[in-house]
Amino acid sequence: MSDQDLNVTEAQIAVHWQEENKFQPAASFIAQANMTDPNIYKRFSLDNFPECFKEYADLLDWEQYWHTTLDTSDAPSWKWFVGGKINASYNCVDRHLEEHRNKAAIIWVPEPEDEPHVVITYQELYVRVNEFAAVLRDSCGLKAGDRVTIHMPMVPELPITMLALARLGVIHSVVFGGFSGKACGERIADSGSKVLITMDGYNRNGTMLDHRRKADEAVETAKAEGQDVEKVLIWRRMRGEYVSEKKMVKGRDYFVDELLQKQKGVRVEPVAMNAEDPLFLMYTSGTTGKPKGCQHSTGGYLAYAAGTSKFVQDIHPEDVYWCMADIGWITGHSYIVYGPLALAATSVMYEGVPGFPDAGRPWRIAEQLNVNIFHTAPTTVRMLRKAGPAEPAKYNFKFKHMTTVGEPIEPEVWRWYYHEVGKGEAAIVDTWWQTETGGFLCSTMPALHAMKPGSAGPAMPGIHPVIYDEDGNPVPPGGTAGNICIQNPWPGAFQTIWGDQDRFVRTYYEKYNKDPESKDWRDWPYFTGDAAVLATDGYYRILGRVDDVINVAGHRLGTKELESACLLVDAVAEAAVVPVADEIKGRVPDIYVALKPGKRGGKRVQDGVVESIETTIGKIARPNNVWIVPDMPKTRSGKIMRRVLASISNGRDVGDVTTLANPDVVEEIRVMVQGEGHGEEAIG
Repeated sequence: MSDQDLNVTEAQIAVHWQEENKFQPAASFIAQANMTDPNIYKRFSLDNFPECFKEYADLLDWEQYWHTTLDTSDAPSWKWFVGGKINASYNCVDRHLEEHRNKAAIIWVPEPEDEPHVVITYQELYVRVNEFAAVLRDSCGLKAGDRVTIHMPMVPELPITMLALARLGVIHSVVFGGFSGKACGERIADSGSKVLITMDGYNRNGTMLDHRRKADEAVETAKAEGQDVEKVLIWRRMRGEYVSEKKMVKGRDYFVDELLQKQKGVRVEPVAMNAEDPLFLMYTSGTTGKPKGCQHSTGGYLAYAAGTSKFVQDIHPEDVYWCMADIGWITGHSYIVYGPLALAATSVMYEGVPGFPDAGRPWRIAEQLNVNIFHTAPTTVRMLRKAGPAEPAKYNFKFKHMTTVGEPIEPEVWRWYYHEVGKGEAAIVDTWWQTETGGFLCSTMPALHAMKPGSAGPAMPGIHPVIYDEDGNPVPPGGTAGNICIQNPWPGAFQTIWGDQDRFVRTYYEKYNKDPESKDWRDWPYFTGDAAVLATDGYYRILGRVDDVINVAGHRLGTKELESACLLVDAVAEAAVVPVADEIKGRVPDIYVALKPGKRGGKRVQDGVVESIETTIGKIARPNNVWIVPDMPKTRSGKIMRRVLASISNGRDVGDVTTLANPDVVEEIRVMVQGEGHGEEAIG
């Protein structure tokens, strides 16, 4: 086989994950759903673009209505609802007071089970947001257009902080609490933040972590990159108690509760922002390693978050909605804070680890709070399935609707989620979208479409995907995969990469752009960087990032397909597939599996995995090795670090693993794969 044959294009990915049978939504769900009109797709057709998105924008209260729905003059930085003025904080809080003043806006569940829940009504949220906005304005001198970095865990003070900043028109940049001080500092420097808002500590897996210690490192890192942090505001996890060992820095560090004493009863008028003014920055990883600050607008983003929350999440004001994501990621922004609160929902937040103190914890919370909409990631579903497959049946909760988000979900895991967690009655939406997109791009509309395990479903109303091969030719439905792109702009899409417009164009639009000088949106397809296949029924299956596809002897295999085959083996709880360089085939898959509790490993399981892959996909996908490991190396949010496993399989340095939830397992796996002799050389 020639080098040319080995370097097949993304459009020639061999797709072997079979199409699954469909499940129909329950009649009881359809009867109460927000969207039961199939004509929504006609209303949002390209014939009605871009005016169709007025339907989402009209869910909001505008201080001033817009005159231009879509301005393409600065292509591809699209401007939505130009001329409109709006405030995100007002739309998530103030406008609900007349009807929902004493309704719970946020129910916060601390990790320790003996600590009481905190219920914040819309009236209390209004008071707390106003008083903290006064602190930010009067004690920090913040004004519209300034940037502030937030490095906080999952506590109610986090959305309060976001909404207080939005009230002033200050751009917030939330950094995931599990990130290091150094990572936070790099984002402070990139955004030009002069204020850092953080917390002294929080509970994680039964331990009170000292979070405040990261602030010093963040400030030092930012300073080294040329950005001075003038003030660090510190929320306290325990009332009147400071749980960090780090000393306060005089003149820089301030306790928020002390600053709030001077602002009791103060009300701050929400600043009317232009619809296209930035609301927040959300940093996401890039292929170059430098995080990209995705800049999201105020009006367009909020309209898209509200519309998708209403029609896909099916949130009604009387629902109790629990998204288990972290607000430090885009899912938490769109589907814990801005979308649900714009709809006057009750949004549940949980501080800690889903499996603490045991795998029944999520279902106890759901039962206690009568949660009826549940939203989580396949990673969490797999973890809960592994740790306690029979746990959901022990608790009296009933979900009408469940979401999966963040990565493709294997059909076997989907079925457990549907039958055991959803009890065969909940509608499931398997959503596909990205940090950059602000909201869902593909999903079944829960009352309109059947569910298909492993498939995200059709495109969202108003989203018009196309799958291109490497040369920009559209790939027809059925069997062959390519690069999924979006033909048209939509209001939730990010506006640019903060401070780097060239990178924005180069990364997301250059690949399939027809004319760099064009102001016509038709010439600027959005390149998602994901591989996908379109089935003949119009459902999209996302195969993961383009670089998550393994080229084996000219056949391109999606790692998710291989992992799904592994999970068909009864003993296997989790699987991770990584590419290994091979002299003959170019790349071959190496497979790591972790077993369910009480299951024994050995050759029988290894042979079972190989047989399952060969049966499900074919002999071309036969793995190089099947490693049975005690646990997968994971981030603190539960994501399997396939990069670490790939480094081990390829004999490379694994890099810094100290921030993982279980760094010790990395050395165990390394010795298993590489043997004792590679020691310091491999660890680095």
